Amino acid sequence: MKQIKNDYMRLYDALKNERASWMPVWKELGAYLAPTRGFFDGQTPNQGRRIDHKTLLDSDPCLAVEVLCAGMMSGLTSPARSWFDLSLAPEELMELPGAREWVFDVKKRLEEVFAKSNVYGVLHGFYEEIAVFGTAAFLLEEDREKGIYCRPFTIGEYCLGCNAQGRINRFGREFFMTGEQLVETFGKEHLPPQIASRPTEEQARQWHKVFHLIIPNEQYLSFWQDNHHMPFASVYFLESGHVLRQSGYQEFPVIAARWEVKNTSDVYGKGPGWKCLGDVKMLQKMQKTKLVALDKSTNPPVMVSANVQGEVNLLPGGITRYNGTSDGSVKPAYQVQPDLQSLEASIQSVRSTIRSQFFADIFLSLTAQSYAGMTATEVAERHQEKMLVLGPVLERLKNELLDPLIDRAFNLLARQGLLPPAPPSIQGLPMKVEYVSMIAQAQKAAGLSSLMQGLNYAASLATVRPELLNRVDYDCALEEGLKALGVAPALLKSEEETNAPMGSRSPQPASPQQVQEAASLAADKSPGTSEK
Repeated sequence: MKQIKNDYMRLYDALKNERASWMPVWKELGAYLAPTRGFFDGQTPNQGRRIDHKTLLDSDPCLAVEVLCAGMMSGLTSPARSWFDLSLAPEELMELPGAREWVFDVKKRLEEVFAKSNVYGVLHGFYEEIAVFGTAAFLLEEDREKGIYCRPFTIGEYCLGCNAQGRINRFGREFFMTGEQLVETFGKEHLPPQIASRPTEEQARQWHKVFHLIIPNEQYLSFWQDNHHMPFASVYFLESGHVLRQSGYQEFPVIAARWEVKNTSDVYGKGPGWKCLGDVKMLQKMQKTKLVALDKSTNPPVMVSANVQGEVNLLPGGITRYNGTSDGSVKPAYQVQPDLQSLEASIQSVRSTIRSQFFADIFLSLTAQSYAGMTATEVAERHQEKMLVLGPVLERLKNELLDPLIDRAFNLLARQGLLPPAPPSIQGLPMKVEYVSMIAQAQKAAGLSSLMQGLNYAASLATVRPELLNRVDYDCALEEGLKALGVAPALLKSEEETNAPMGSRSPQPASPQQVQEAASLAADKSPGTSEK
C-alpha cells in the first residue's frame, strides 16, 4: 500500500498527549502495587524488567490486590457458575413459541465459548489492572477455532478516547513486531521494500514499531457491507506513515472500563490503588525503618579506641589485638533499643487500611470465620452480605465491561453462524441481559426480603378477610423471588404447561393458614431475615 500523510499519526499523537499526564502516577502505582504490570519508557518485547526489592519490602499490598482480583472473579464472572441470564424484552415475549428454549440455548452456547476461550484468563488480569490503575482494556476478536479471542493489554501500552457522553469509542496502541511477523501477518506485498526484502536471519528478527488505531469511521455507510465502510475504522501503520492494513468493525471491539471517573470529560479512571498509594509508600518506609532498627540493635555502630591494633573483628569468636597496658576497648557508639512491638502494631494498622481499600478484608473474612454449626443456606447468606459492599462497583462494570462483552461475543458468534437460529416468532426482537453473580444476587437480596415481608403482611390480613388473598398474584411473586435468588427463568413452566395436567379444573386458592405458614417458612430462609 502506498504511503499516506501522517493523518493517522496525528490522531494517535492526540490520544497520546491526553494520556501523558496520567503516566507518572501509573508508573508509581506499578512500582508499588503491580511490579509485573505496565508498559513504560519505550520497552521492547522479551525484556525482563527489574523489580526494585529495595522499595518493595512488604508484599502485603500486592497480596491485597490479588485477593481483590480473585474475589471479583468469583463474585462477578465466576467460570464455575452461571453469572448471567438472557431473556426477551419485555418478558411477556418469553411466552412466544420456542422463545424460552432458544434463549436458554443461546446462553449455554455463550457459556461454552467463554469457557473454552481465553476470556476468564484475561478477565483476571483485567481486574488487577482496573483495581491498581483504575483503567483496563482488552480487544475481543473473532477466532475461527474457538469462536472468540481476547487480546489483553497493560497500562501504558494503549490510549483511549471518549465521545460527548463519556463512552470509550477511540483506541490506539503501539507495539513491536519482527520483520518475519510482519510478513506473516500483513503479507510481503503490503510492506515497504526495505522490510520485505531483508534476507538475513538477523534482519528478519529485528523489531519494528507498529501502530494500531480504531476510531469512528467518517465513511460509514449502512448499506455497504465491505470493511471500509463499517461503523468503526481499523488501521495498522508504521512509524513512517506506511499503512499496513485498513479494515473495520461492526461494533467497537475494545472492552475498556474504568473503576470510577470524576466526570464525563475524564477518559481514564481512578481505582483503589490511587486512594491508598500514600499508605503503601508509608508501609514500605515503616518496614525499612524496622529493618534498620533491627540491624542496629543486633549489629550496632561501635567506637574503637586508638590503641586497638589492626581491624576490629566483629564476627562471633573473632580476635582483635590491642596494647594491654592501655585502654583498647570496643563499645557501641550509642544504645539502640527500638520499640518493635509499637512499630509492628503501626505496621499492622497501615496494612489493615490498605486491605480495606482493596476490599481484601471482606473476602478474607469469608475464609477466616468459622462456619461450624451453620447450614449451607446461612453460609451463602453471609457470603452475599459481604459481597453487597461491592454493589456500586457492579453498576459501572456492568455498563463498561459485562454488557459490551456479552453483546460483542453474541454478535461475533451470530456472524459466524455458531448460534442456533431464532424461531420466526421472535426474530428481530430485542434481548436483555440479567446478571445473577454473587454480587448481583446480594443486591437483589434486599428486594427478596421486602417481597417476603409483603406476603407475610397479606397473610396476616387474610386471617380477618380471606377474600384479600385473591388480590395477590402469587405467580408473579414466585417469578420475582426466583429472579432474586438467581434461578434461571427456564426453570418455570409456561401457563399452558402448568394448567395442562389439571384438565378443566381451575387451581384452588390456598387457605389463609397455608399461605401464612408458607410465607413464614420462606421468610426464615430468606437472606434478609436470617439471624446473625
